[in-house]
Amino acid sequence: MGKEIEKKFLVKGDFKPFVTKETRITQGYLCSVPERTVRVRIKGDKGFITIKGIGNETGASRYEWEKEIPVDEVKDLLKICEPGVIDKTRYIVPEKSGLKFEVDEFYGDNEGLVVAEIELPSEDHPFEKPDWLGEEVTGDARYYNSMLMKNPFKNW
Repeated sequence: MGKEIEKKFLVKGDFKPFVTKETRITQGYLCSVPERTVRVRIKGDKGFITIKGIGNETGASRYEWEKEIPVDEVKDLLKICEPGVIDKTRYIVPEKSGLKFEVDEFYGDNEGLVVAEIELPSEDHPFEKPDWLGEEVTGDARYYNSMLMKNPFKNW
């Protein structure tokens, strides 16, 4: 079983000078209940299906399974997804110890929201927080993509 451990932060400054890669992402949810989410995504020129379990007490750890599937299949599955689509650009920003931040800049109904995540080997793993990193929002369900689809940032 795969496990995802990540911390999530708002972005308060200019991270773009440190970006090493950017990719456009479109995704929808076949299931978005708290106990499990089933997501389909087009990331650049690749397609994926992902299943995530419920988070632990801190919201930093949860089960995750992902498989690459053909983009045409993702496009078909997007037609039967729950209402709302997430549209964003993901920027990769290296962290000094070799980890990386994934910074998502949202569009559409979530325009103006910029969130950074860092995947960690353990919840207590140390990492350097750059000046552009803002308030930690790990475990705050409002910032889950599956929730942004239902209650977009423009409605807050």
